[in-house]
Amino acid sequence: MGLIVEVDTVDEDAAVLVPPPNFSMVEDCIFRSSFPTPSNFPFLQTLNLRSIIYLCPEPYPEENLEFLRSQNIRLFQFGIEGKTEASLPILRDSIMEALKVLIDVRNHPILIHCKRGKHRTGCLVGCLRKLQNWCLSSVFEEYQRFAGAKLRNGDLIFIDRFDIVSLKQCLYSIIYQYQGYGSKKRRLLYTDQNLQKHQLASF
Repeated sequence: MGLIVEVDTVDEDAAVLVPPPNFSMVEDCIFRSSFPTPSNFPFLQTLNLRSIIYLCPEPYPEENLEFLRSQNIRLFQFGIEGKTEASLPILRDSIMEALKVLIDVRNHPILIHCKRGKHRTGCLVGCLRKLQNWCLSSVFEEYQRFAGAKLRNGDLIFIDRFDIVSLKQCLYSIIYQYQGYGSKKRRLLYTDQNLQKHQLASF
C-alpha cells in the first residue's frame, strides 16, 4: 500500500504584496506611484510611510482615508487638475509647496502619487531632480520612462522653466540633516510650519 502524506494547503494569495502601478523608489524614503487601491494597502504597509503627497483635486476615497488613519499616515493634498496648462501660476505654486513638503525629512518615508503616476507626479519628481542638480537630459529621461506614450511636451517645458532658485533662496529656513545611512547622505529639512495647511485637517 502506498504512503499517503497529507500536506496543509497554503493560501498563496495571502502572501502576495501588490504595489500600485508605476511604483518606484525615487531615492531613500521617497516613493512614487499611481493612485493606490485597497489591494495595494498590504504593500504600502511595508514602506512604513509617514506621509503621502496627493496631487489631484478630487477628494480622497474614504477607504483610503481609513487606511491612512490606521497607519498614522499624514496626507498632503495639492489639487492640480490633470490638464493644467504649464504656464499657469497655480501649477508652479502647487509644485513649489509640494516640494517643500517633499524635502522635509520629518515627512519621510513619503509617497507621491496622482492618478496614473505619470504627469503630475512626473512634474514634481522632475523639479526635485533639478533641486538635486541633475542634468536636464536625465530629468527628461526619467519623466519619459514613467509617462511612456502619454508624454506631454507641456510637462517638459514646465520642468525646464521651473525656477528652482526661488526655492533655494529659502535656505535660511532649511537646515541640513544627516541620516545614519552609512554614506551620511545629506538631506534637507524644511522648517516652515505653514506647510501644515496642506495637511488634511481631519480624516
